[in-house]
Amino acid sequence: MTMPTDEAIWLTPAAHAGLVAELEQLSSSSAPPAPETEGRIRELTRILRRAEVGDKPDDGLVESGMTVTVQFDGDDEPTTFLLAQRGIADSDPAIGMDVYPPSSPLGTAIAGLFPGDTFTYAAPSGATVSGRIVAASPFRGKG
Repeated sequence: MTMPTDEAIWLTPAAHAGLVAELEQLSSSSAPPAPETEGRIRELTRILRRAEVGDKPDDGLVESGMTVTVQFDGDDEPTTFLLAQRGIADSDPAIGMDVYPPSSPLGTAIAGLFPGDTFTYAAPSGATVSGRIVAASPFRGKG
C-alpha cells in the first residue's frame, strides 16, 4: 500500500540518525551509483523529508510513534506493539517489539482511537477482527 507523499513518518532519534548515516554513506561515492543504490538513495531522501523525530504527546491518542496495547476478541492476553513504519526496527535496535504500520489494516482501524475504544477491521485473510484499545503511550524504548 502506498502512503500519501505528505504523510509524516515517525522515527526515533536513533532510527533517524541511522538513516541519515546510511544516506551519507551511499551518497559519498564519486562514481555514479548502481541502480539499486540510486533507488535506496531516493527512498531514504523521501523518508527523511517526511520524518517526524522524537516523542509523541502522552495523550492516549493512537497514532504513529505510540506503543499500543490491544485486547483482541477471543485472545486471553493483550498484545503490545509499536505503531510505526516497519523499517524503523531495522534502524533502531531499541525497538525490541513488533511493529505495525499505520497503513496496515490494524493501523488504519485503530488510528485516532483512545483507550477503551473498540475497533473492527477486515484482515487480509478476509476474517473480521475486533478488539479494544487497552493503552497507548509514547514509545520510550524497550521495557
